[in-house]
Amino acid sequence: MTPDDPLMKILACPLDKGPLHLLRQEEAGAGTPGDALYNPRLRRRYPIVDGIPQLLPSSGEQVSEEEHEELLRRMTP
Repeated sequence: MTPDDPLMKILACPLDKGPLHLLRQEEAGAGTPGDALYNPRLRRRYPIVDGIPQLLPSSGEQVSEEEHEELLRRMTP
């Protein structure tokens, strides 16, 4: 999955139905095995496993305040 993938325009957070940001493996955070989708409003990260976004509410994980600040810094152009 890439940031310009048409699928990114229709994917939404299962909790607040808002847009998600693609995090490449190097941006997803320490201990994260691969790419992920991130909701900065709720500070939740959803894994992408074998190219398939895992968008069940139970699949998301809360990120710490410190990690959230780092992810925001990387997302800002």
